[in-house]
Amino acid sequence: MANIFGGLIIIKTHWRREYLDVAGLVKGESKDATQLGNLRNGDTLVHVVRAFADESISYAERNIDPKRDIANLELELLVSDLSIIEKRLERLEKDLKKQRNTVLEKELELLKRCKLCVEEEKPIRGLELDDDERKLLRGFMFLSEKPILHVLNLSDSDGDKVDQINSAFQLDEISSQPNVGVTAVCGKVEAELVELSGQDAELFLADYGLKESGLNRLIRVTYHLLGLISFFTVGEDECRAWTIKQGTTALKAAGVIHSDIERCFIRAEVVACDKLLELKSLTAGRDKGLLRMEGKGYLVQDGDVINFRHSG
Repeated sequence: MANIFGGLIIIKTHWRREYLDVAGLVKGESKDATQLGNLRNGDTLVHVVRAFADESISYAERNIDPKRDIANLELELLVSDLSIIEKRLERLEKDLKKQRNTVLEKELELLKRCKLCVEEEKPIRGLELDDDERKLLRGFMFLSEKPILHVLNLSDSDGDKVDQINSAFQLDEISSQPNVGVTAVCGKVEAELVELSGQDAELFLADYGLKESGLNRLIRVTYHLLGLISFFTVGEDECRAWTIKQGTTALKAAGVIHSDIERCFIRAEVVACDKLLELKSLTAGRDKGLLRMEGKGYLVQDGDVINFRHSG
C-alpha cells in the first residue's frame, strides 16, 4: 500500500509479541515449579517439535514422532493443572463448610468442571467458558487453558512439506482443536537466512521450496491464534496498521486511533485491502462503488482499509 500511496511513511503495527525461549519440558517435569513458572507467565505457548532425523544431535526419544511428542507435552500440562485444581478444591470445600459464600460456590463448580475435563485428558482451552468464568480462572494461569502453537522443526530437505504438515505428519485432529495451531519451520534454513536480505533471501528460500521465512509464518500464525486482526488507515503522510481483537466494532476501532474519533464517530468508509491494491487508489474505489459506508456496529474485518468520518 505504501507503494500505491507513494511517499507515505510506513508506521508498523503497535502489536508487540515477545517470544521467551525456555528449556524443553520432558516427561516427569510437570511438578517442577521453577520450570513451569516461566510458561505460566505467557499468553500463548509455542512448542517446538523435532521433525528431522540427525544422529549427530541428541534426542530423548528413540525415533522421530511429532504426534507422540505433542501428546506427551499436553499430558505434562494437564498433570500440572490437575495438581493446582485439586489443592484449590480442597481449600474451597473446607472454607464452604465454615460459611456459605456464593462467589466461592461458583468457583467450586467451575473448578469441578475443569477437573473433570483434565481427568479425561482434555485441555481446559477446549471448555466453553463465558467472560466471568474466564475471569475466575485467570489467576490460576492454567497451562492447558493457554492457546498453544506446535511448530515442527523440519529438515532442510522437507521445505516442500511446510504447507502440508498436517497430512505429512497426521496432525489434522490436533490442528482442528480449539485454540491450537500447527505450523513448521526449517531451523537450519532460518539460521542461514538471517545473514541474507532482499532478493538474496527470496532466492535462498525458493531454492528450498519456501515462499516465506519461518519467522514470518510463526508471527502470522501466532497473531491468528490470539484472535488478532489488523486494519489500515491511509493519509497524506502515513500508512498505518492497527492491531485489534477479532470481533471489534468500527466504533471501538476508531477509539484505538484516538478517543476523539470514537466520541465523534459518524461513519466508517471501508474497502478491503486486496481490492484497494487492485484499484490503486481510494478515488477509484469510490468511483466503482466499492467503498462501503458502515455504522458504529460494523465488525471490522482483517485487512480492512478504513477512513473514519467524525465530527471532531
